[in-house]
Amino acid sequence: MSKNLAYYDDSAVLDQAHTGDIRGALGTVRANDFAARKGWKARLLTLLAIMGPGLIVMVGDNDAGGVSTYAQAGQNYGMSLLWLLLFLIPVLIVNQEMVVRLGLVTGVGHARLIFERFGKFWGAFSVGDLFILNFLTIVTEFIGIKLSLQHLGVNPVIGVAAAAVLLIGSTVTGSFRRWEQFMYLLVALNFLVIPLAFMSHPHWGPVTHGLLVPGVKGGLTSNSVLLMIGIVGTTVAPWQLFFQQSNVIDKRLTPRWMNYERADTAIGSIVVVIGAAALMSVTAFAFQGTALTGHFVNAAAVMAGLSSHVGALAGNLFAIVLLNASIIGAAAVTLSTSYAFGDVFGTKHSLHRKWSDARGFYLVYGLIVAVSAGIVLIPQAPLGVITVAVQALAGILLPSATVFLLLLCNDRDVLGPWVNRPWLNAVSSVIVGVLVLLSLVLAVTTFFPAVDVRVLVFTMTAVLAGVLVSALAVSLARSAKRKVSGAVAASSAVRSLDERKQQVGDRYSWRMPPLSKLSKPVWSPVRKLGMLTLRLYLVLAVVMLVIKAVRLAMGHAA
Repeated sequence: MSKNLAYYDDSAVLDQAHTGDIRGALGTVRANDFAARKGWKARLLTLLAIMGPGLIVMVGDNDAGGVSTYAQAGQNYGMSLLWLLLFLIPVLIVNQEMVVRLGLVTGVGHARLIFERFGKFWGAFSVGDLFILNFLTIVTEFIGIKLSLQHLGVNPVIGVAAAAVLLIGSTVTGSFRRWEQFMYLLVALNFLVIPLAFMSHPHWGPVTHGLLVPGVKGGLTSNSVLLMIGIVGTTVAPWQLFFQQSNVIDKRLTPRWMNYERADTAIGSIVVVIGAAALMSVTAFAFQGTALTGHFVNAAAVMAGLSSHVGALAGNLFAIVLLNASIIGAAAVTLSTSYAFGDVFGTKHSLHRKWSDARGFYLVYGLIVAVSAGIVLIPQAPLGVITVAVQALAGILLPSATVFLLLLCNDRDVLGPWVNRPWLNAVSSVIVGVLVLLSLVLAVTTFFPAVDVRVLVFTMTAVLAGVLVSALAVSLARSAKRKVSGAVAASSAVRSLDERKQQVGDRYSWRMPPLSKLSKPVWSPVRKLGMLTLRLYLVLAVVMLVIKAVRLAMGHAA
């Protein structure tokens, strides 16, 4: 025990609220519990106590924007985009496993790590994007709350205000366990989408074909690419990285519980994709053969359509699913923002703290909720376009967030023996490349609507494959050169061979030292050029997205 405390005391963790017993919604693990888990029952009880961050962050992805985006995919394209969800399972697991390692090993939030390791310029760039995107995402959550309550006959002003009070009240209790129990209740309600899917009478032939055969009903167009980016953005969103890294720290998890939290994340990934597939099937089969096929407007029109073609119960059930998804999404995304705010400005930020002990943390949370709730009550706003555009924006910003994540996970000063394996870097590079490709396709088709999208995608895919193969060849050549020369690059945080051996042999006790003790990373000219190129890409892609969204809002879809 003393050995673990020594590592812990010399770590980067600053907030005492992040130390002590693990008090989860479904159990407790004492801080001094170092007993081996023998037998399935002991492991299951431990998993139940530890799980939560991974499940909540994933189900939080099936939020208002997710429900709307998946419903649009089913209504406009049937089950032809189902394969994309299957592709996103490893993307979800790879990205979130990396932030799990960062959180458990460093004890430091994602925003703070970016500022410390990349400097104020890139920190402001990354976290600034997060704040803007999160705020817009929370607005879409309240759009979902408003539309669902209107369908259920509740006055939108009263309903939206009540939802805002519920969100704030469930968060400022000063108890991590009570907050997690509230989130678990919302997670359970998420499964109402399963009986709703069966009410639409799905046919398993189209489901199997859509799952196994990549394609797009009607072919690739700028609109279908926009929706595909939206699906990626709502399923693998940048806010997830910041939320889960801070939430595992707030839950007081350490590297000892690494495998349990990985299992939590994998379970959440499967749950979120099942929910997304169910939502696609609801509109795909309920509206099949009707005038509504291919004419998605917004979630309100979906609820009205279900009531008309399936029954009032189906419309009401979809409204409840949307309301629940909006609340869990708003809770998770707002908390992600509050965690990042605390990281950047050095304020106390923990759900273990009472209101009187973390006013700044809770004030930021309450202010974001209140302002977002007020915005959605503005009349005549194009709610459907806003929702899809925000999800697409998340997809466009995801490559930059993943690049920062990759750099942090290859920083030996930060992760020591927990740095990425080469295969993981290769997989992550492919993910970033595909996301950038989709964004560039959107940009080109927005500038040049007459372009043949299929030829464009084929050409860009060939270029991407060439770049990735070239990068792999360079990496292998460098690795071979290091082996021949016998040069092994030692971490600046590990000064001797004995220390490095001890570090590798005791991975589950190793924690990142205080950030002030780490040497500043040196950026090569190639890395600087790459980061500047990334920024230019983001500016171009965001401008194109805004143009596309305005065109759709004005009824002039390209």
